[in-house]
Amino acid sequence: MCLAIPAEVTKILPDEMAVVSMDGVSKEISIALIDDIAVGDYAIVHVGYALAKIDPEEARRTLDLLRELSTERQGAVQ
Repeated sequence: MCLAIPAEVTKILPDEMAVVSMDGVSKEISIALIDDIAVGDYAIVHVGYALAKIDPEEARRTLDLLRELSTERQGAVQ
């Protein structure tokens, strides 16, 4: 299963690239598909590409849900 997840842009790089933080994990991605993205914006990221900007509150809610699902799954495995 492939998921597109929200990530916060932490640094804009040359050549339409950026560094994003995915729940504390930094990753270099392409921002070529999005206009006017800046440090502090959130974007939906899939396979190394930012697909769309997302409202910061929506990004936080989605990340909270993903954390909750992960915690529940870890509890079910034990």
